Amino acid sequence: MGKKIFSGVQPTGNLHLGNYLGAIKNFVELSNDQENECVFCVVDLHAITVKQDPQVLRNNIRETVATFIASGIDPKKNIIFNQSKVSAHSEAAWIFSCVARMGWLNRMTQFKEKAGKDKEKASIGLFSYPVLMAADILLYDATHVPVGDDQKQHLELCRDIGQKFNNDFEVENFFKIPEPLIQKQFSRIMSLKDGTKKMSKSELSDLSRINLTDLKEDIVNKIKKAKTDTLPMPNTNEELDNRPEAKNLIGIYSSVSNVNLDETIAKFSGKNFSEFKEDLSQVLVDKIIPISNEIKKLKKDNIFLDKILKDGCDKANEIASKKMKKIHEIVGF
Repeated sequence: MGKKIFSGVQPTGNLHLGNYLGAIKNFVELSNDQENECVFCVVDLHAITVKQDPQVLRNNIRETVATFIASGIDPKKNIIFNQSKVSAHSEAAWIFSCVARMGWLNRMTQFKEKAGKDKEKASIGLFSYPVLMAADILLYDATHVPVGDDQKQHLELCRDIGQKFNNDFEVENFFKIPEPLIQKQFSRIMSLKDGTKKMSKSELSDLSRINLTDLKEDIVNKIKKAKTDTLPMPNTNEELDNRPEAKNLIGIYSSVSNVNLDETIAKFSGKNFSEFKEDLSQVLVDKIIPISNEIKKLKKDNIFLDKILKDGCDKANEIASKKMKKIHEIVGF
């Protein structure tokens, strides 16, 4: 039996290899399964927890849609929309904020990391972000949500909110309690300059990441300059534990090539990093350049991208507003 899948991506612009291998590649595989129903949301409401330039945000929303399509998500078979255009998300988030408990949100480690030392200056939106995430998921009766390690705790909160609502209003199974879909193979892609830090667009050096819009020469140059250690390629998986840069590059090769780590280790065992890097550059160029070219082409056609969003919003609105109507009845509005 197929799964009902909901997933959201923040429109931060300039999506990179970490976003692709950690999330989008997985979305494509899930959406290609004919039995699955997939909803892919550009979470622009979440994006404004950090101050945005309105015009940049508008462009980033379109770029995220272009990246979905360029990577292989078919907008005719799947729902692609932006969150702010479906008002049920904001409305359900308020109702859920009356169900969720301060203690639950206080335990969210991501808020502590993002707010830093001065929590008093953080926005309420940054604090209550996971409540909106719960609304995103529960409105669509999602059975499964693809999550990385950093979002597992938020999905747990979503499950708690759904369960508490069902219990409080004595409506058993009204909200489906979603299961996490965690990639078994290498989902956390690290910086090319530091194997202990996650690949991020906020890192100052562009050499730290492969952008999905990079040119062939950019990719080759970045892999050539990627940090490694002085030892030859490892012979066993265990050797990777104390070699973060080697682990990262081997993980990237495995993920892009769709082979497991052991196969990659066996293939390059004892060889020099220079030889491995040539092969890694080639598999990345073969994978990324067609996506890069397609993103650039799609970004020139705002009318097409806006139509994809409009069609997706109409479909999402139909599902979410029906669920919202029932929520109103249950709550007593």
